[in-house]
Amino acid sequence: MGYVLRVRLASFFTGAASASFLGLYILYKDYKVAHESIAQQVKSLHEPLDRRISALESLKQAETSQHADSTK
Repeated sequence: MGYVLRVRLASFFTGAASASFLGLYILYKDYKVAHESIAQQVKSLHEPLDRRISALESLKQAETSQHADSTK
């Protein structure tokens, strides 16, 4: 009876280790997909904002140069 119990316990722990390895692998892949998706969304929000900031900076620079020219 002791031998059968050891075999069953070994089989149980082997199955538990395999299931946890597979579960961790699936969670890792899910994390990578979610991270990539969020990074893409942030990038799509960042690009138009960066263009707007550049346009405002160039507009401010043009106003500053016009103001400097008019004071001369």
